[in-house]
Amino acid sequence: MASQTSKPNIVFVLTDDQGYGDLGCTGNPLIRTPNLDAFYQESTHITNFHVGPTCAPTRAGLMTGHYANSTGVWHTIGGRSLLRKDEWTLAAALGEDGYRTGIFGKWHLGDAHPYRPQDRGFAVSVVHGGGGISQTPDYWGNDYFDDTYYVNGEPQAFTGYCTDVFFREAMKFIEENKDRPFFCYVATNAPHAPYNVEDQYADLYRGQVAEQRARFYGMITNIDDNFGKMQRKLRELGLEENTIVIFMTDNGTSGGATIDKQGFVVDGYNAGLRGLKNSPYDGGHRVPFFMRWPQGGVRPGIDVGEVSANVDFMPTLLDLCGVEAPAGRTFHGRSLKPLLCDGNAEAWPDRVLVTDSQRLVQPVKWRQSAVMSNRWRLINGAELYDASVDREQRHNVAGEHPEVVSQLRDEYDRWWDIVSGQYDEEIPISIGAEASAETCLNGHDWRNEDCDVPYHHGLIRQGKPANGYWEVDVVREGRYRFELRRWPREAGHAMTAGIDGDDVVWSKQWISEKNWSYYTGGEALPIRQATLNIGGQEVVQEVAAGDTSTVFLIDLQAGSTHLHTKLTDGEGGELSLGAYYVYITRIS
Repeated sequence: MASQTSKPNIVFVLTDDQGYGDLGCTGNPLIRTPNLDAFYQESTHITNFHVGPTCAPTRAGLMTGHYANSTGVWHTIGGRSLLRKDEWTLAAALGEDGYRTGIFGKWHLGDAHPYRPQDRGFAVSVVHGGGGISQTPDYWGNDYFDDTYYVNGEPQAFTGYCTDVFFREAMKFIEENKDRPFFCYVATNAPHAPYNVEDQYADLYRGQVAEQRARFYGMITNIDDNFGKMQRKLRELGLEENTIVIFMTDNGTSGGATIDKQGFVVDGYNAGLRGLKNSPYDGGHRVPFFMRWPQGGVRPGIDVGEVSANVDFMPTLLDLCGVEAPAGRTFHGRSLKPLLCDGNAEAWPDRVLVTDSQRLVQPVKWRQSAVMSNRWRLINGAELYDASVDREQRHNVAGEHPEVVSQLRDEYDRWWDIVSGQYDEEIPISIGAEASAETCLNGHDWRNEDCDVPYHHGLIRQGKPANGYWEVDVVREGRYRFELRRWPREAGHAMTAGIDGDDVVWSKQWISEKNWSYYTGGEALPIRQATLNIGGQEVVQEVAAGDTSTVFLIDLQAGSTHLHTKLTDGEGGELSLGAYYVYITRIS
């Protein structure tokens, strides 16, 4: 039996693209989630909990207590999934209070200094790159099975399925820290597409639903199996009573339902909600939230219906753990402790919260937005729904309640004033920092006019003819070495090379259904010339046959600037694209 500290431990499980209806306990008639269903019976459930409609914005709000747009995170790519370096994170707050902190799985708030998890308060990190396994920042060749992940920033090969690995590493972390307070954040890549999973899980659903949904559901059942193992580990170590365990998902479902053009479900199950991932309707951002903490007085089997959101997560956990925010640190959310432990809903204000999905270079007012109170939903500033009687948001009553529309529009304006103050400020990646001997930039974080970037390995294989620039901060003046590549270093291919092979990452059915260019092999490109432009200097070199990279040495002054690259087939040629990968070191 492990000794218990007075402070509670925290285990936070966040799944990716699993919606409100993708659980047995929320009414899904097909999916098998017995461990999470049992956990539901032992937990308090916040039934009106909202997040961002996509991955990175949700995580920004969870980790800071601030609206995602104000933190610089309003997209999942294009340099706007990077959490501003002055944001104080939940991991940093808990670490400063003596907690051992660890993350296992998906970070998606930056892959280079100063945005990596190890820069933001996590003492232990085992993560994939970017917003999903096989995206551009991720280790080349990862496909969910026997992958290489970054352990405190260094690549390390693992054996097994991705979700199994992340939970296994998390349980190892728990056991190693059983005698001290810990924060264990398990952020699974599953069930994010591509829907790769072992047949033993997909077979549970084949013949009942289409192939891609069978795989999607299989991924969730695998998560459920691992969640059960983690619960048993806590029990075995004597930690169950004084550990806050939270399960939630990061946005609406991506694979659990099919919708029509208006967002209404025509096939599958979505718990009576309209819209899927990336929708301003509740199906895009209303998610399950279950919390269990027996020793702390969190009441089992209770529904909490007050509107709440990811911005409440950090202040709630700090309050439950007795961690005080220092002077000058404030939150856009508030602690939910009175609702979770005291049940004093009568004294809780009927506040208004806002979520939106921008996915643009620069945010646009009212775009894909939801203004929410306990009763009302104002969508895109125009449509009004009474959520107390119209869960599916079928009946627009804006014309009947103009005063409510006006009030909620005013609330949105106040929110916009809060989040828009830094929209024009850059979010540069550091080069030459002592904390990072080498910086790897990749096309996932390019800035360009329409966020048209090569954000996954399939587009690298294709040789996507796109370009952009990186916002960078030269931390120290000196001579720098820039290594431009089409393929990442671990791939080892020549810049001009195509790839033969059968390393299937995305299934043919997924390619067909989504019309995305995820495929095996890779296109040969007639690259003959490489150009680098930074700090007012532009240099050009020829690319010889067989070269895997082109190297430039440049003297730079300290300060913020832009980095541009270009790979072409020579002056006047038709081929032009950016270097998808650039490795940078300060050499003197």
